[in-house]
Amino acid sequence: MIRIFKYTVMCLSLGAGICLTACSDMMDTDSELVEFVEDNNLNSPTDSVYSVMGIIHKMQVIADRSVILGELRGDLTAPTAYASNDLKALASFEVEDGNVYNNISDYYAVINNCNYFLSHIDTALVKNDKKVFEAEFAAVKAFRAWTYLQAALVYGNIPLVTYPLLTEKEAQDALNIPYSSITDICNYFIDDIRPYVDTRLPQYGNIDGRESEKFFIPVRALLGDLCLWAGRYSEAAAFYHDYLTLYDNPHPTMTTRIQWPNNKEFNVAPAKTMGTAYSTSGTECLSYIPMELDEFKGVYSQLSNIFNSTVANYHYMQASPSKALMKLSAAQDYCLVYKINDTRSDTLYAPKTNLSTAFTAGDLRLYAVYDISKNNQDYGSKYNSDFQRIAKVTNYGIVTYRTNVIYLRYAEALNRAGYPQSAFAVLKYGLQYKTIEKYIDAEERAAAGSLLSFDRNIFTETNTIGIHSRGCGNSEANKFYVLPQPSEQLATRADTVAWQIPEVENLIIDEMALETAFEGMRYYDLMRVALRRNDASYLARPISLRNGEVDSELYNKLMNKDNWYLRK
Repeated sequence: MIRIFKYTVMCLSLGAGICLTACSDMMDTDSELVEFVEDNNLNSPTDSVYSVMGIIHKMQVIADRSVILGELRGDLTAPTAYASNDLKALASFEVEDGNVYNNISDYYAVINNCNYFLSHIDTALVKNDKKVFEAEFAAVKAFRAWTYLQAALVYGNIPLVTYPLLTEKEAQDALNIPYSSITDICNYFIDDIRPYVDTRLPQYGNIDGRESEKFFIPVRALLGDLCLWAGRYSEAAAFYHDYLTLYDNPHPTMTTRIQWPNNKEFNVAPAKTMGTAYSTSGTECLSYIPMELDEFKGVYSQLSNIFNSTVANYHYMQASPSKALMKLSAAQDYCLVYKINDTRSDTLYAPKTNLSTAFTAGDLRLYAVYDISKNNQDYGSKYNSDFQRIAKVTNYGIVTYRTNVIYLRYAEALNRAGYPQSAFAVLKYGLQYKTIEKYIDAEERAAAGSLLSFDRNIFTETNTIGIHSRGCGNSEANKFYVLPQPSEQLATRADTVAWQIPEVENLIIDEMALETAFEGMRYYDLMRVALRRNDASYLARPISLRNGEVDSELYNKLMNKDNWYLRK
């Protein structure tokens, strides 16, 4: 392990020779679950730092998987002919027990470490009228809740165990408890971490050149996710809103975007300036799981070797953007407010054909992060002549939260809470005082109340844009991108809102695809809406169409919800 995890060697492996190979892999404590059980009392700052960093080390094991399971099973990414059998099995939903990406015990290794820490840390220790370990306690509570949510999304119903398993009997007993659903898991951890919503997380400074504050899960944002999955939409919207608008640390959308130059001929290729926006070092990144930078020193991310052409894979990438993603991206309308002079402007739309640069039709975000080219190779070269690069994918770390993803989930929660105008405004205009007053009617503003409270001095037109504008130009002026309206006036306002909610939700889910492709979120976004609507086809149909034509066998398989989850 590199310096960032140099302390964890003494923290996290099984003590006293306890080995539970007789139990299910789910509770396999032979995978270095808890170290120095007898010696570590967790009553000193040094011990707490060692243990917290050790938990992060265990999270590294499931970090790549969180992206791979969300991408390869979705509709935006497809395995190439060079993909491993395990990746191909994920994409076809034919995952066997031996698949390298199917190991639930890795999640419980994180959970068990968290349980051990939480049960042994000296929470009563006070120094200078401050609880010494309060920050670490809150951070580990969030780690545990986040990991449980990931495990539940991957495996469905799972055991909810909140105490450390240190003996074979304890592990066996845990297997016999009633399993908890995703909703049960979310409701439990909403109550569990809510008391720490205002607790400041650990401040360890820079570790190996990295800002350690970003190693920790933001509790408010996680509460928003838990509420969103649990169907508690008003609460989800409130947690997201309050996180984004924290007075001492607000998060406007900012104006990062990729756009055509102010040239009505559309003959100058847009500058690819957005790649760093998605990285762990970018200002949008709120938290991430840091990965080792040397594969010989610990858990090293393999995402680049899967999604990119590298020396290690001889340029044979294993996954590429799907035809479905390319179709969705090209289907968008790019709007440009062309400035003629200081007093005159015109609204133009970028052409969809006869463009000199690939992938610039429609939304530009795919173009911003994706390159594919041909390299001339000598006859017999071991290197592939195709060279692919997806700028979002690096080995530095796996982003868990970033600003504009939270805005999209906030929009989803607002919409389901009954505020479709507000949700659509997040996409088209961005929420700040002027747009809220102009584009959300008085009745919805009154009903939403504090959910639409944005300080006019902090959130302004200079730092706020609609998320759609990040790849589609001046979406605020786009006459084709509008709030859905029924073809005929409905009997009541409530009827109109009820009609709009699923329509706006479709737009949000499309926007999530455009904004978060290759980040491991797509499969779960489709799953969440399919569960909400009790409509398996919402997930089954787009995934069956990932290669451009319906895969009937895959569609029929996914119409059975039991096939959505990996086997435990």
